[in-house]
Amino acid sequence: MDRIKVMVVDDSVVVRKIVTDVLSDDPAIEVVGTAVNGKVAVAKLEQLKPDLVTMDIEMPEMNGIEAVRAIRAARSRVPIIMFSTLTERGASATLDALSAGANDYVTKPANVGSVAQSMESVREQLIPKIKALTGRPVTPAGHRAPASAALPPRPAAPRTAPSRKPAVLVIGSSTGGPEALARVLPALPSSLPVPVLLVQHMPPVFTRQFAQRLDRLCSLRVVEAVDGTLLQPGTVHLAPGDRHLVVRTTGRGPQTALTQDPPENFCRPAVDPLFRSAVAAYDGAVLGVVLTGMGSDGRNGAGVIRQAGGTVLAQDQATSVVWGMPGAVTQAGYADEVLPLDRVAEAIHRHLSGVAVASAVPATAGGLR
Repeated sequence: MDRIKVMVVDDSVVVRKIVTDVLSDDPAIEVVGTAVNGKVAVAKLEQLKPDLVTMDIEMPEMNGIEAVRAIRAARSRVPIIMFSTLTERGASATLDALSAGANDYVTKPANVGSVAQSMESVREQLIPKIKALTGRPVTPAGHRAPASAALPPRPAAPRTAPSRKPAVLVIGSSTGGPEALARVLPALPSSLPVPVLLVQHMPPVFTRQFAQRLDRLCSLRVVEAVDGTLLQPGTVHLAPGDRHLVVRTTGRGPQTALTQDPPENFCRPAVDPLFRSAVAAYDGAVLGVVLTGMGSDGRNGAGVIRQAGGTVLAQDQATSVVWGMPGAVTQAGYADEVLPLDRVAEAIHRHLSGVAVASAVPATAGGLR
């Protein structure tokens, strides 16, 4: 298999060298070029023809957001991973870049003075995402390869309990999730008859800003979840970074709870604990949705939902940035329907209205994007 060709774009000589050295150490990756700013990167793109671009945000002449817009305006679909800082400004800029068409992000090394530590940070974060976004097997600890494109989707497994009208909607997403959620949630009405709980793999600061952005887009109210909020229809609770979001049963009714229990599937927040807790709190009357993302978080939780009589929807392969999470759910036979992104909101409406599904919809064929 040919090596993955990567172009590294950063105005810092030190960061360019760290990223280049780390990537060059991996036998599956070849750094085919570097650029000192977005303008140079756009000019080199046609010449180098990389399989993926890593992009700094703050650069002179043309910053990373402007470069992403220029690349997408040229109709290039090359995957782009942004380098971000864990600050309010960095989070805002990263979300702008994702809205402009970037596929994912990693955090910049916090201390470039510690070269060994910085290199390890880049290695752990960046290489799995490069491989996932280019459809290659992900071997480092922390992530599994996306579901194989060669395997047909399994039909939904038989239920061990009857399906019931959902009383809560739970959603999980990761890579590509911000853009997917920005398309699905605004299509849901403020009169949605159930509460919504959402896990998007993101660090602290990012989740607060992301909730605020979704709230501006949606007729639903979207908030970053806090501990002890009574769940009411029409409100979306987004798990905060570094906290699991679960549902706790109280005398007043189901409410949010935040925990720092150990990561699951190498993630905190993770989708599986949310799905499990929703099943327990709502006696299985749960509609679960798994959108684009790398890894397999949500697969086991989806199995719990279906075993309890709930319903699971998964995004299809053709419209997923990475078909890891929804692919894992589908291949396990836990998906009642496998849908393109533009049909997910309609399916949510249908299931919340109590309309039964006769059979699972087959996944769209095609390679990983």
